[in-house]
Amino acid sequence: MQPNAARNTSPANHPCPLDVVRAVYRAYAGRDLAAIQALYHPDCEIYQSDLLPWGGEYRGYSGLQQFFTRLTSTINTEIVDEQLFEAGDRVVSIGRTRGKAWATGQQFELPAVHIYTVREGKIVRYEAYVDTPAMLSACASE
Repeated sequence: MQPNAARNTSPANHPCPLDVVRAVYRAYAGRDLAAIQALYHPDCEIYQSDLLPWGGEYRGYSGLQQFFTRLTSTINTEIVDEQLFEAGDRVVSIGRTRGKAWATGQQFELPAVHIYTVREGKIVRYEAYVDTPAMLSACASE
């Protein structure tokens, strides 16, 4: 392998963290919960600000399912990656989330940062950050 060649695997022949995150974004786009779950570790942790209706801290596959159920019952969202880079066992995604709040019908497009911790080819922690005041405004019915 040449020094600047792209890595296809991480130690022990697990997919590299970037490939895992790219795969999870494809699964998110397809709303494929089984494919999403397959990319997460059984003891995974999920975090998003508890100020959001779907926010909080979740653990394990049941928490993963609860998080995505609460998220998708509140908003229809699509992630737009602008930058995706690996930082050790973490992958940082800087981009935007766009979609619609179900309760208000209001469209939104907001900055978003996702931080994934990937070990042995599985996501062990997912942190999601969005412009919380703007998202709350989109979700608030007047």
